[in-house]
This record gives sequence, C-alpha cells and structure tokens, in this order.
Amino acid sequence: MKIVVLHGVNLNMFGVRNPKHYGQATLNDIDCALANLAQELNVQLETFQTNHEGAMVERIHQIYNENVDAVVINAGAWTHTSLAINDALEILTIPIVEVHMSNIHNRENIRHKSLLAHVVCGSIAGFGVDSYLLGLRAAYAIAARQKLL
Repeated sequence: MKIVVLHGVNLNMFGVRNPKHYGQATLNDIDCALANLAQELNVQLETFQTNHEGAMVERIHQIYNENVDAVVINAGAWTHTSLAINDALEILTIPIVEVHMSNIHNRENIRHKSLLAHVVCGSIAGFGVDSYLLGLRAAYAIAARQKLL
C-alpha cells in the first residue's frame, strides 16, 4: 500500500513557528515519526511539502496518475482559503484524511471552516504530531477496507 502525506504552506517552519499552537517538533521530526509508523504498517510512504499553491495542485494531479492508495493532507492556511487545492483533491478517487497540528476550532474564526471538508473522509485536529499519526492510521484503515470490497 502506498500513502502520500502532503504538507502545505509554512509547515516547513514547524519547530520555529508559534510553538504554543504547533509544539516544538520540526517537519523532519514529523516525517520521521510517520516513516516509523509506515514501516510498522508495511506502507510505502512519500511526503511532500511546498509553500507554492500551484506546486501542491500539480503534486495532487500527479497522485491521480500514480498507484497511490490514500492521501493525508495538512494544507495549513490553504485549508481555509484555497479553492484550487479543494478542486484538485476532488479529482482523486482515493481516501483523503485532513490533519492539523493545532485545534483549528479553538483558534481564529477564519480557521474554523475547512474548504476541504467535503472532499475528505474526515479531519483530525489538535493532537500535535499525533494528528499526523492518527491521520496515517485512518488513511491506512480506510484504504485497506476499500481494497477488500
């Protein structure tokens, strides 16, 4: 099974950016934790981070043509602003799980609404690095069930 984790805008600054909301973990720490869990689950994992919306859209388009079983995405601020990423994700026919390190429902009002909500299977927010790990487990479980059908 292959799962792609997409990290959006500013997430390369984890560990530096607002530790109150995001903790001390760096993006590399998150990717290492994901890689360890992927090994445990026997999942081929790929991670991708960009600060360029067009690059994220193009990576999502590539996923459509690859043998990917599920996607985990933390689109960062694009979650609340990007119809382009929403439209690209809508093309995919595989499970998509949205994750956030911080509790987006306990922050500024603009962060309470996800433009991705109607194209994802579910959303996990507020558990720091564990949000990613829970998201990977959820994506794996949903994709595994779909393979059995």
